[in-house]
Amino acid sequence: MSTRGGSLLRGGQPEQRAVGPHGRFGPRGRFGPRDRAPRPGDPRTGGHPRRTVRRETRRRMSWALLVPAGIAGLFLLLPLVGLLVRAPWSALPDLLTEIAVRQALLLSVETATATTVLSLLFGVPLAWLLARTRFPGRSLLRALVTLPLVLPPVVGGVALLLVLGRRGIVGQYLDGWFGITIPFTSVGVVIAQTFVAMPFLVVSVEGALNSADRRFEDAAATLGAGPWMTFRRVTMPMTAPAVAAGAALCWARALGEFGATITFAGNFPGTTRTTPLAVYLALETDSDTAIALSLVLLAVCVGVLVALRGRWFPGTRRILRNRGTRDGAPDALERSIP
Repeated sequence: MSTRGGSLLRGGQPEQRAVGPHGRFGPRGRFGPRDRAPRPGDPRTGGHPRRTVRRETRRRMSWALLVPAGIAGLFLLLPLVGLLVRAPWSALPDLLTEIAVRQALLLSVETATATTVLSLLFGVPLAWLLARTRFPGRSLLRALVTLPLVLPPVVGGVALLLVLGRRGIVGQYLDGWFGITIPFTSVGVVIAQTFVAMPFLVVSVEGALNSADRRFEDAAATLGAGPWMTFRRVTMPMTAPAVAAGAALCWARALGEFGATITFAGNFPGTTRTTPLAVYLALETDSDTAIALSLVLLAVCVGVLVALRGRWFPGTRRILRNRGTRDGAPDALERSIP
């Protein structure tokens, strides 16, 4: 026997059931008498239940959190504002067209691009190895890959010098057998930048591979695709936005590398003097040139951050949220494999 809005228990007492906006629930319904869902047309919320939550969140903001947050924001913003205020905007074109400045900028772009290419060639397979295979020492290898992210760049330069220097573990054989000297050359700049910047690419691609749906790769295997074809036709298209984002981070990190470069490659004009090294030297003689080069590096960093927000790589935001929609994926997968 039942009554409207409930049922009779023993003794004839009605059992109240909470009724929510999506139907009836059990005795322990989601909405009780004091915890009712706001009505969609409630005039107090303007027809939008989420506005009440937002207003309550704003009221709960504590000054104990706002004050330190504001100080932290100013601490990060004021140095950039000072750089923009003190910039010699009228003389900026002349400063950036000087021979030494152009050499430093051109060398930085060339070495950063070469670093990104090397990182793509070796970093993407390394990320796939860490994400798709299981072998003894995988955790140790992952720790070694991420170590340059927290290691001081100067320490990385010293380590490279001890390995690839003329008296290093490997460098002595390269110099004695083949006459190859890597330190204090442009090749040394690329190697130093790769050591510092490649982990950014590896971490980005590995995260995308771990969160990608492996059923597509399994389906490709059932359709007769080999490991290389599966990687080229299935895995890479799924992780392409993450690879692009990692490459952008790698390029920006290589462009701003200082410690490992000056320790391992030195500071020779036109050969190893990149833009950060030129900024460091210009501070002692010509502060306007140092500020101009700093503005160039700042503009590059801002551009990379804007790109990573999804404006120029729309797929980056989608792959980080939900790996895209899966509708029609099996058909597209079957068409991609001959």
